[in-house]
Amino acid sequence: MGKLLTIQGGKPLEGIVRVRGAKNLVPKAMVASLLGSEVSELRNVPEIKDVEIVRNLLQIHGVKVDADPVTGDLSLDPRNTYSAEHSEIDAYAGDSRIPILLCGPLMHKIGEAFIPDLGGCRIGDRPINYHLEVLRNFGAVVDKQPHGIRISAPKGLSGAKLELPYPSVGATEQVLLTAVLAEGITELRNAAVEPEIHDLIAILQQMGAMITVYTDRTIRIEGVTRLGRFRHRAIPDRNESASWASAALVTRGDIYVKGAAQRDLTSFLNIYRKIGGEFEVDEEGIRFWHGGGQLQPLVLETDVHPGFMTDWQQPMVVALTQAHGVSIVHETVYENRFGFTDALKRMGASIQLHRECLGSSPCRFGQRNFLHSAVISGPSELKGVDINIPDLRGGFSHLIAALAATGTSTVTGIEIIARGYEHFIEKIEALGADIQIEQSGSVSARQPAVAAGG
Repeated sequence: MGKLLTIQGGKPLEGIVRVRGAKNLVPKAMVASLLGSEVSELRNVPEIKDVEIVRNLLQIHGVKVDADPVTGDLSLDPRNTYSAEHSEIDAYAGDSRIPILLCGPLMHKIGEAFIPDLGGCRIGDRPINYHLEVLRNFGAVVDKQPHGIRISAPKGLSGAKLELPYPSVGATEQVLLTAVLAEGITELRNAAVEPEIHDLIAILQQMGAMITVYTDRTIRIEGVTRLGRFRHRAIPDRNESASWASAALVTRGDIYVKGAAQRDLTSFLNIYRKIGGEFEVDEEGIRFWHGGGQLQPLVLETDVHPGFMTDWQQPMVVALTQAHGVSIVHETVYENRFGFTDALKRMGASIQLHRECLGSSPCRFGQRNFLHSAVISGPSELKGVDINIPDLRGGFSHLIAALAATGTSTVTGIEIIARGYEHFIEKIEALGADIQIEQSGSVSARQPAVAAGG
Protein backbone atom coordinates (compact mmCIF):
# COMPACT_ATOMS: atom_id res chain seq x y z
CA MET A 1 0.00 0.00 0.00
CA GLY A 2 1.23 3.49 -0.83
CA LYS A 3 1.37 6.53 1.39
CA LEU A 4 -1.44 9.02 1.94
CA LEU A 5 -0.29 12.57 2.68
CA THR A 6 -2.73 14.97 4.36
CA ILE A 7 -1.88 18.66 4.06
CA GLN A 8 -3.46 21.52 6.00
CA GLY A 9 -2.72 24.44 3.70
CA GLY A 10 -2.34 28.16 4.21
CA LYS A 11 0.96 28.28 6.11
CA PRO A 12 3.94 30.17 4.62
CA LEU A 13 6.96 27.91 4.11
CA GLU A 14 9.95 29.40 5.92
CA GLY A 15 13.42 28.06 6.66
CA ILE A 16 16.35 26.30 5.00
CA VAL A 17 16.46 23.40 2.57
CA ARG A 18 19.54 21.76 1.12
CA VAL A 19 19.78 20.77 -2.54
CA ARG A 20 22.36 18.22 -3.65
CA GLY A 21 23.45 16.79 -7.03
CA ALA A 22 21.20 17.04 -10.08
CA LYS A 23 18.80 14.18 -10.81
CA ASN A 24 19.46 14.82 -14.51
CA LEU A 25 23.22 14.33 -14.05
CA VAL A 26 24.02 11.95 -11.19
CA PRO A 27 22.49 8.73 -12.64
CA LYS A 28 24.21 9.42 -15.99
CA ALA A 29 27.54 10.03 -14.24
CA MET A 30 27.11 6.66 -12.53
CA VAL A 31 26.51 5.04 -15.93
CA ALA A 32 29.66 6.77 -17.27
CA SER A 33 31.74 4.95 -14.66
CA LEU A 34 31.04 1.73 -16.62
CA LEU A 35 33.27 3.04 -19.41
CA GLY A 36 36.31 3.28 -17.13
CA SER A 37 39.09 0.86 -16.32
CA GLU A 38 39.64 2.28 -12.82
CA VAL A 39 37.58 3.19 -9.74
CA SER A 40 35.66 6.47 -10.06
CA GLU A 41 34.34 8.73 -7.28
CA LEU A 42 31.16 10.81 -7.40
CA ARG A 43 30.34 13.41 -4.73
CA ASN A 44 27.21 15.40 -3.85
CA VAL A 45 24.96 12.41 -4.59
CA PRO A 46 21.30 12.78 -3.54
CA GLU A 47 19.27 9.98 -1.98
CA ILE A 48 16.64 9.65 -4.71
CA LYS A 49 14.95 6.70 -6.40
CA ASP A 50 16.76 7.15 -9.74
CA VAL A 51 20.15 6.82 -8.00
CA GLU A 52 18.98 3.62 -6.31
CA ILE A 53 17.81 2.20 -9.67
CA VAL A 54 21.16 2.87 -11.38
CA ARG A 55 23.09 1.53 -8.40
CA ASN A 56 21.14 -1.74 -8.64
CA LEU A 57 21.57 -1.95 -12.43
CA LEU A 58 25.32 -1.41 -12.12
CA GLN A 59 25.65 -3.96 -9.33
CA ILE A 60 23.86 -6.74 -11.25
CA HIS A 61 26.35 -6.10 -14.06
CA GLY A 62 29.28 -6.60 -11.67
CA VAL A 63 30.12 -2.98 -10.84
CA LYS A 64 31.11 -2.59 -7.18
CA VAL A 65 29.27 0.45 -5.77
CA ASP A 66 30.12 1.71 -2.28
CA ALA A 67 28.53 4.71 -0.56
CA ASP A 68 30.13 6.70 2.25
CA PRO A 69 27.63 6.33 5.13
CA VAL A 70 28.17 9.94 6.26
CA THR A 71 28.47 11.94 3.03
CA GLY A 72 26.69 9.63 0.58
CA ASP A 73 29.61 9.96 -1.86
CA LEU A 74 29.92 7.01 -4.23
CA SER A 75 32.85 4.83 -5.23
CA LEU A 76 32.24 2.93 -8.50
CA ASP A 77 34.51 0.03 -9.54
CA PRO A 78 33.70 -1.31 -13.07
CA ARG A 79 36.67 -3.63 -13.45
CA ASN A 80 34.65 -6.86 -13.25
CA THR A 81 31.66 -6.06 -15.45
CA TYR A 82 29.58 -8.97 -16.82
CA SER A 83 26.19 -9.70 -18.39
CA ALA A 84 23.09 -9.68 -16.21
CA GLU A 85 19.97 -11.83 -16.39
CA HIS A 86 17.18 -10.17 -18.39
CA SER A 87 14.74 -10.83 -15.55
CA GLU A 88 17.06 -9.05 -13.11
CA ILE A 89 17.36 -6.00 -15.37
CA ASP A 90 13.58 -5.89 -15.72
CA ALA A 91 13.06 -6.21 -11.96
CA TYR A 92 15.52 -3.48 -10.98
CA ALA A 93 14.66 -1.05 -13.80
CA GLY A 94 10.97 -0.93 -12.86
CA ASP A 95 9.38 1.76 -15.04
CA SER A 96 12.62 3.76 -15.38
CA ARG A 97 14.02 4.77 -18.77
CA ILE A 98 17.60 4.82 -17.51
CA PRO A 99 18.57 1.33 -18.85
CA ILE A 100 18.65 2.75 -22.39
CA LEU A 101 21.74 4.78 -21.43
CA LEU A 102 23.66 1.69 -20.31
CA CYS A 103 23.62 0.33 -23.87
CA GLY A 104 26.71 2.05 -25.29
CA PRO A 105 28.92 1.43 -22.25
CA LEU A 106 27.79 -2.21 -21.95
CA MET A 107 28.44 -2.89 -25.64
CA HIS A 108 31.95 -1.48 -25.24
CA LYS A 109 32.48 -3.52 -22.10
CA ILE A 110 30.78 -6.88 -22.75
CA GLY A 111 29.51 -6.68 -26.35
CA GLU A 112 25.78 -6.50 -25.68
CA ALA A 113 22.99 -4.87 -23.66
CA PHE A 114 19.33 -5.57 -22.90
CA ILE A 115 16.57 -3.00 -22.44
CA PRO A 116 13.31 -4.08 -20.77
CA ASP A 117 9.99 -2.45 -21.66
CA LEU A 118 10.44 1.16 -20.55
CA GLY A 119 8.32 3.50 -18.47
CA GLY A 120 8.85 6.97 -17.02
CA CYS A 121 6.63 9.98 -16.39
CA ARG A 122 3.56 10.24 -18.62
CA ILE A 123 4.17 13.71 -19.97
CA GLY A 124 4.74 12.88 -23.63
CA ASP A 125 5.79 10.16 -26.04
CA ARG A 126 9.50 10.30 -25.14
CA PRO A 127 10.08 7.63 -27.80
CA ILE A 128 13.24 5.56 -27.56
CA ASN A 129 13.53 5.51 -31.36
CA TYR A 130 16.01 8.43 -31.11
CA HIS A 131 18.21 6.19 -28.98
CA LEU A 132 17.89 3.09 -31.14
CA GLU A 133 18.62 5.05 -34.30
CA VAL A 134 21.68 6.59 -32.65
CA LEU A 135 22.98 3.15 -31.66
CA ARG A 136 22.36 1.74 -35.16
CA ASN A 137 24.44 4.61 -36.60
CA PHE A 138 27.38 3.44 -34.49
CA GLY A 139 26.99 -0.08 -35.90
CA ALA A 140 24.83 -1.69 -33.22
CA VAL A 141 22.39 -4.47 -34.11
CA VAL A 142 18.94 -3.98 -32.54
CA ASP A 143 16.90 -7.14 -31.96
CA LYS A 144 13.37 -6.70 -30.61
CA GLN A 145 12.37 -9.56 -28.32
CA PRO A 146 9.11 -10.40 -26.46
CA HIS A 147 10.08 -8.66 -23.20
CA GLY A 148 12.48 -6.01 -24.41
CA ILE A 149 15.28 -5.22 -26.83
CA ARG A 150 18.68 -6.88 -27.20
CA ILE A 151 21.40 -4.62 -28.60
CA SER A 152 24.75 -6.02 -29.68
CA ALA A 153 27.90 -4.89 -31.47
CA PRO A 154 29.34 -7.97 -33.22
CA LYS A 155 31.72 -5.82 -35.30
CA GLY A 156 32.40 -3.20 -32.64
CA LEU A 157 31.19 0.42 -32.65
CA SER A 158 32.45 3.10 -35.02
CA GLY A 159 32.09 6.89 -35.01
CA ALA A 160 29.21 8.43 -36.96
CA LYS A 161 27.83 11.68 -38.31
CA LEU A 162 24.51 12.38 -36.62
CA GLU A 163 21.92 15.14 -36.53
CA LEU A 164 19.06 15.07 -34.04
CA PRO A 165 15.61 16.19 -35.25
CA TYR A 166 15.26 17.88 -31.83
CA PRO A 167 18.00 18.69 -29.26
CA SER A 168 17.05 15.79 -27.00
CA VAL A 169 19.00 15.56 -23.74
CA GLY A 170 18.68 11.77 -23.57
CA ALA A 171 19.79 11.22 -27.17
CA THR A 172 22.75 13.58 -26.68
CA GLU A 173 23.78 11.60 -23.57
CA GLN A 174 23.44 8.40 -25.58
CA VAL A 175 25.81 9.73 -28.24
CA LEU A 176 28.37 10.89 -25.67
CA LEU A 177 28.36 7.62 -23.72
CA THR A 178 28.69 5.59 -26.92
CA ALA A 179 31.07 7.74 -29.01
CA VAL A 180 33.88 8.18 -26.48
CA LEU A 181 35.15 4.60 -26.99
CA ALA A 182 33.91 4.13 -30.57
CA GLU A 183 36.55 3.90 -33.28
CA GLY A 184 37.04 7.16 -35.19
CA ILE A 185 35.31 10.53 -35.00
CA THR A 186 31.67 11.27 -34.15
CA GLU A 187 29.98 14.53 -35.05
CA LEU A 188 26.62 15.33 -33.46
CA ARG A 189 24.58 18.25 -34.78
CA ASN A 190 21.59 19.87 -33.03
CA ALA A 191 22.80 18.50 -29.70
CA ALA A 192 21.40 19.42 -26.29
CA VAL A 193 23.71 21.77 -24.38
CA GLU A 194 22.09 21.78 -20.92
CA PRO A 195 24.34 22.31 -17.86
CA GLU A 196 23.95 18.62 -17.03
CA ILE A 197 25.31 17.73 -20.50
CA HIS A 198 28.35 19.95 -19.91
CA ASP A 199 28.89 18.32 -16.50
CA LEU A 200 28.73 14.85 -18.11
CA ILE A 201 31.26 16.01 -20.71
CA ALA A 202 33.54 17.23 -17.89
CA ILE A 203 33.33 13.78 -16.28
CA LEU A 204 34.13 11.99 -19.55
CA GLN A 205 37.03 14.37 -20.22
CA GLN A 206 38.48 13.58 -16.79
CA MET A 207 38.35 9.90 -17.79
CA GLY A 208 40.36 10.62 -20.94
CA ALA A 209 37.70 11.38 -23.57
CA MET A 210 38.30 13.90 -26.38
CA ILE A 211 35.16 16.06 -26.71
CA THR A 212 34.72 19.51 -28.28
CA VAL A 213 31.52 21.58 -28.02
CA TYR A 214 30.94 24.23 -30.68
CA THR A 215 28.69 27.29 -30.45
CA ASP A 216 26.21 25.95 -33.05
CA ARG A 217 25.05 22.95 -30.96
CA THR A 218 27.61 20.67 -32.61
CA ILE A 219 29.61 18.24 -30.49
CA ARG A 220 32.67 16.45 -31.88
CA ILE A 221 33.98 13.33 -30.15
CA GLU A 222 37.26 11.71 -31.07
CA GLY A 223 37.15 8.06 -29.98
CA VAL A 224 39.88 6.76 -27.67
CA THR A 225 40.85 3.17 -26.88
CA ARG A 226 40.76 3.41 -23.08
CA LEU A 227 39.15 5.52 -20.36
CA GLY A 228 40.39 5.77 -16.78
CA ARG A 229 38.45 7.25 -13.88
CA PHE A 230 36.78 10.45 -12.70
CA ARG A 231 36.64 12.23 -9.36
CA HIS A 232 33.78 14.68 -9.60
CA ARG A 233 31.32 16.74 -7.58
CA ALA A 234 27.92 16.79 -9.31
CA ILE A 235 26.37 20.16 -10.12
CA PRO A 236 23.38 21.05 -7.89
CA ASP A 237 19.85 20.23 -8.99
CA ARG A 238 18.52 23.40 -10.63
CA ASN A 239 15.04 21.87 -10.97
CA GLU A 240 14.70 21.25 -7.25
CA SER A 241 16.08 24.73 -6.52
CA ALA A 242 13.45 26.30 -8.79
CA SER A 243 10.71 24.18 -7.21
CA TRP A 244 11.52 25.44 -3.70
CA ALA A 245 11.69 29.00 -5.06
CA SER A 246 8.18 28.60 -6.48
CA ALA A 247 7.00 27.14 -3.14
CA ALA A 248 8.22 30.27 -1.36
CA LEU A 249 6.37 32.46 -3.87
CA VAL A 250 3.05 30.58 -3.80
CA THR A 251 2.87 30.22 -0.01
CA ARG A 252 4.11 33.80 0.59
CA GLY A 253 7.08 32.27 2.39
CA ASP A 254 10.84 32.73 2.66
CA ILE A 255 13.16 29.80 1.79
CA TYR A 256 16.95 29.68 1.70
CA VAL A 257 18.00 26.99 -0.79
CA LYS A 258 21.46 25.88 0.30
CA GLY A 259 23.42 24.56 -2.67
CA ALA A 260 21.42 26.42 -5.35
CA ALA A 261 23.64 27.86 -8.11
CA GLN A 262 22.73 31.14 -9.83
CA ARG A 263 24.69 30.28 -13.01
CA ASP A 264 22.29 27.52 -14.07
CA LEU A 265 19.10 29.37 -13.04
CA THR A 266 19.53 32.58 -15.05
CA SER A 267 16.33 32.41 -17.14
CA PHE A 268 14.30 31.18 -14.14
CA LEU A 269 15.50 34.04 -11.92
CA ASN A 270 14.51 36.62 -14.54
CA ILE A 271 10.95 35.26 -14.65
CA TYR A 272 10.86 34.92 -10.85
CA ARG A 273 11.68 38.59 -10.41
CA LYS A 274 9.27 39.63 -13.17
CA ILE A 275 6.32 37.88 -11.51
CA GLY A 276 7.09 39.51 -8.13
CA GLY A 277 9.46 37.18 -6.31
CA GLU A 278 12.68 38.34 -4.69
CA PHE A 279 15.98 36.51 -4.33
CA GLU A 280 19.39 37.06 -2.83
CA VAL A 281 22.50 35.13 -3.86
CA ASP A 282 25.46 34.25 -1.66
CA GLU A 283 28.34 31.78 -1.93
CA GLU A 284 26.40 28.87 -0.45
CA GLY A 285 22.98 29.24 -2.02
CA ILE A 286 20.03 31.49 -2.86
CA ARG A 287 17.33 32.91 -0.60
CA PHE A 288 13.87 33.17 -2.26
CA TRP A 289 10.85 35.03 -0.94
CA HIS A 290 7.56 36.66 -1.93
CA GLY A 291 8.19 40.33 -2.67
CA GLY A 292 5.10 41.48 -0.75
CA GLY A 293 3.21 43.15 -3.59
CA GLN A 294 0.74 41.74 -6.10
CA LEU A 295 2.14 38.99 -8.30
CA GLN A 296 2.27 40.06 -11.95
CA PRO A 297 0.97 38.02 -14.91
CA LEU A 298 3.31 37.24 -17.80
CA VAL A 299 3.80 35.40 -21.09
CA LEU A 300 6.10 32.41 -20.75
CA GLU A 301 7.50 29.95 -23.26
CA THR A 302 9.49 26.85 -22.37
CA ASP A 303 12.53 25.95 -24.45
CA VAL A 304 15.71 23.93 -24.44
CA HIS A 305 18.71 25.45 -22.65
CA PRO A 306 19.44 28.34 -22.33
CA GLY A 307 15.67 28.99 -22.43
CA PHE A 308 13.12 28.59 -19.64
CA MET A 309 13.27 24.93 -18.70
CA THR A 310 10.19 22.72 -19.07
CA ASP A 311 10.71 21.31 -15.54
CA TRP A 312 10.32 24.83 -14.12
CA GLN A 313 7.01 25.37 -15.89
CA GLN A 314 4.69 23.35 -13.65
CA PRO A 315 5.56 24.94 -10.28
CA MET A 316 5.56 28.35 -11.99
CA VAL A 317 2.02 27.72 -13.31
CA VAL A 318 0.90 27.32 -9.68
CA ALA A 319 2.46 30.71 -8.91
CA LEU A 320 0.71 32.28 -11.92
CA THR A 321 -2.70 31.22 -10.53
CA GLN A 322 -2.00 33.85 -7.84
CA ALA A 323 -0.98 36.64 -10.27
CA HIS A 324 -3.36 39.54 -10.89
CA GLY A 325 -4.36 39.23 -14.54
CA VAL A 326 -4.01 36.84 -17.47
CA SER A 327 -0.84 34.79 -18.08
CA ILE A 328 -0.01 32.64 -21.11
CA VAL A 329 2.29 29.62 -20.97
CA HIS A 330 3.42 27.88 -24.18
CA GLU A 331 5.00 24.44 -23.61
CA THR A 332 7.35 23.48 -26.48
CA VAL A 333 9.36 20.61 -24.99
CA TYR A 334 6.83 17.95 -23.78
CA GLU A 335 3.48 17.81 -25.49
CA ASN A 336 1.35 16.54 -22.59
CA ARG A 337 2.86 18.43 -19.67
CA PHE A 338 -0.37 20.28 -18.79
CA GLY A 339 -2.19 17.16 -17.57
CA PHE A 340 -1.39 18.24 -14.02
CA THR A 341 -3.65 21.33 -14.34
CA ASP A 342 -6.82 19.20 -13.90
CA ALA A 343 -6.18 19.06 -10.14
CA LEU A 344 -5.42 22.81 -10.02
CA LYS A 345 -8.75 23.53 -11.70
CA ARG A 346 -10.53 21.37 -9.13
CA MET A 347 -8.78 23.46 -6.46
CA GLY A 348 -10.28 26.61 -7.96
CA ALA A 349 -7.67 27.77 -10.48
CA SER A 350 -8.83 29.33 -13.75
CA ILE A 351 -6.81 27.57 -16.47
CA GLN A 352 -7.80 27.03 -20.09
CA LEU A 353 -5.78 24.70 -22.32
CA HIS A 354 -5.37 25.27 -26.07
CA ARG A 355 -4.03 23.33 -29.04
CA GLU A 356 -2.71 26.47 -30.72
CA CYS A 357 0.82 27.78 -30.19
CA LEU A 358 0.19 30.80 -27.93
CA GLY A 359 3.80 31.86 -28.02
CA SER A 360 6.13 34.05 -30.03
CA SER A 361 6.73 31.34 -32.63
CA PRO A 362 4.98 28.12 -33.71
CA CYS A 363 6.46 24.91 -32.24
CA ARG A 364 6.51 21.28 -33.36
CA PHE A 365 3.29 20.50 -31.44
CA GLY A 366 1.16 23.18 -33.10
CA GLN A 367 -0.22 21.01 -35.90
CA ARG A 368 -0.46 17.80 -33.89
CA ASN A 369 -3.59 18.27 -31.77
CA PHE A 370 -1.82 18.56 -28.39
CA LEU A 371 -3.11 20.80 -25.59
CA HIS A 372 0.24 22.52 -25.12
CA SER A 373 -0.68 26.15 -24.37
CA ALA A 374 -2.35 27.44 -21.19
CA VAL A 375 -4.18 30.65 -20.38
CA ILE A 376 -4.21 31.31 -16.62
CA SER A 377 -6.44 33.96 -15.04
CA GLY A 378 -5.83 35.10 -11.48
CA PRO A 379 -5.70 35.50 -8.65
CA SER A 380 -7.65 32.36 -7.71
CA GLU A 381 -8.35 31.21 -4.18
CA LEU A 382 -7.12 27.61 -4.05
CA LYS A 383 -9.05 25.14 -1.89
CA GLY A 384 -7.92 21.74 -0.63
CA VAL A 385 -8.96 18.65 -2.65
CA ASP A 386 -8.02 14.98 -3.10
CA ILE A 387 -5.08 14.63 -5.48
CA ASN A 388 -3.37 11.67 -7.15
CA ILE A 389 0.15 12.52 -8.32
CA PRO A 390 0.51 12.17 -12.14
CA ASP A 391 4.26 12.69 -12.66
CA LEU A 392 7.41 13.96 -10.95
CA ARG A 393 7.32 17.74 -11.56
CA GLY A 394 3.53 17.91 -11.71
CA GLY A 395 3.41 16.05 -8.42
CA PHE A 396 5.66 18.53 -6.63
CA SER A 397 3.57 21.34 -8.12
CA HIS A 398 0.46 19.77 -6.62
CA LEU A 399 2.20 19.73 -3.22
CA ILE A 400 2.97 23.44 -3.59
CA ALA A 401 -0.66 24.19 -4.48
CA ALA A 402 -1.96 22.13 -1.54
CA LEU A 403 0.44 23.89 0.85
CA ALA A 404 -0.89 27.27 -0.32
CA ALA A 405 -4.58 26.29 -0.42
CA THR A 406 -7.15 26.93 2.28
CA GLY A 407 -8.43 23.73 3.87
CA THR A 408 -7.28 20.13 3.69
CA SER A 409 -5.82 18.22 0.75
CA THR A 410 -5.14 14.48 0.66
CA VAL A 411 -2.40 13.38 -1.74
CA THR A 412 -1.69 9.86 -3.04
CA GLY A 413 1.05 8.60 -5.37
CA ILE A 414 3.73 10.68 -3.61
CA GLU A 415 6.29 7.90 -4.20
CA ILE A 416 6.75 9.31 -7.73
CA ILE A 417 8.12 12.53 -6.22
CA ALA A 418 10.90 10.55 -4.51
CA ARG A 419 12.34 9.82 -7.96
CA GLY A 420 13.77 13.33 -8.09
CA TYR A 421 13.29 15.13 -4.75
CA GLU A 422 15.50 14.01 -1.89
CA HIS A 423 13.75 13.69 1.51
CA PHE A 424 10.99 16.03 0.32
CA ILE A 425 8.59 15.13 3.15
CA GLU A 426 11.21 15.97 5.79
CA LYS A 427 12.03 19.20 3.95
CA ILE A 428 8.46 20.51 3.82
CA GLU A 429 8.05 19.58 7.49
CA ALA A 430 11.15 21.56 8.38
CA LEU A 431 9.74 24.56 6.52
CA GLY A 432 6.72 24.54 8.84
CA ALA A 433 4.13 22.66 6.79
CA ASP A 434 1.21 21.09 8.67
CA ILE A 435 1.12 17.51 7.32
CA GLN A 436 0.23 13.97 8.30
CA ILE A 437 1.31 10.71 6.67
CA GLU A 438 -0.86 7.62 6.65
CA GLN A 439 0.34 4.19 5.58
CA SER A 440 -1.29 0.79 5.84
CA GLY A 441 -4.15 2.23 7.85
CA SER A 442 -2.10 4.05 10.50
CA VAL A 443 -1.84 7.81 10.82
CA SER A 444 1.24 9.54 12.20
CA ALA A 445 1.29 13.26 12.83
CA ARG A 446 4.66 14.60 11.83
CA GLN A 447 6.23 17.34 13.91
CA PRO A 448 8.26 19.99 12.07
CA ALA A 449 11.96 19.19 12.16
CA VAL A 450 14.69 21.62 13.11
CA ALA A 451 16.73 21.43 9.88
CA ALA A 452 15.90 20.43 6.32
CA GLY A 453 17.97 17.62 4.88
CA GLY A 454 21.20 18.97 6.32
